[in-house]
Amino acid sequence: MNTYEIDLNRFYNLLAQLETKCGGKRRLTQCHGHMDWPKRGVYFFFEEGELRADGTTPRVVRVGTHGLRKSSATLWSRLSQHRGTVGGSMPGGGNHRGSIFRLHVGTALLGSGHWPDSIRHSWAVGSNVPSDVRRDEYPLELAVSKHIGAMPFLWLEVDDPPGPMSDRGIIEAGSITLLSAAKWLAVDDSSTRWLGRQANRNLVRESGLWNVNHVQDEPDAKFLDVFEHHLVRAIV
Repeated sequence: MNTYEIDLNRFYNLLAQLETKCGGKRRLTQCHGHMDWPKRGVYFFFEEGELRADGTTPRVVRVGTHGLRKSSATLWSRLSQHRGTVGGSMPGGGNHRGSIFRLHVGTALLGSGHWPDSIRHSWAVGSNVPSDVRRDEYPLELAVSKHIGAMPFLWLEVDDPPGPMSDRGIIEAGSITLLSAAKWLAVDDSSTRWLGRQANRNLVRESGLWNVNHVQDEPDAKFLDVFEHHLVRAIV
C-alpha cells in the first residue's frame, strides 16, 4: 500500500469516528434549523450506490463549508440552501443560483432526462431572474431537492472565524484534493451509474465529486492532522 492509499484510508477512518460522534448520518429531507447544529463546520455528502473500491464503504461525493470570507453564514444556513425551500409559493423547490451543489446536480439531471428547452436555456444563467423563469424551472428544482435531500451526510464542527487560514478551508480543500486524486489514480472510482457522470462540467465528471474547486490541486495530507484535531475536540 502506497502513502497515498494510507492517507485515504486514514481519511475514511476519521469519517467513521465522526459518524459515531454525530450519531449517524443525516439526510436533509429530515433536517431543520432547530436541530443541534454547530455554528460553523465542514460537511461531507455520500450518495446511494457510490462505494469505495472495497465495495462496502460509502464514498464521499461532495465536501463543502461556508463563509470563508467575511460572512455571517452558518453551517445550517448553507445546508438549507442545498436542501431547498420547504414552504412558500414553490415548496420543495430551491434556488440553484445560490447553491453550486444544486446547480451541478441540475445540469446532471438535464443531461440524463427529457426536460423542456426553456429550462435547458435558463438553468445556471444569470444571478437573478424574473419570477416566471423561476416558475418554469420549478420542476427541475424539485428534482434537485429530491436528489440532494436523499443523500446521507456528516458534519464536523470547526468553529473558527472566516479568513484565508481558516481550518475549515484547509479541511475542505484537502479533502477534495485527496478524494479527487482517488479518482485520477483509479483507487476509488465513481460507479458507472453515478448521476454526476451526466454533469456539464468536466471536473465533476472526471473527479467523481460534486465539486470543481481544488479537484486539480496537488494532494497534501497535512489537512488530516487538522481534521483529527477538531474531531478529537468534538468527541471530548
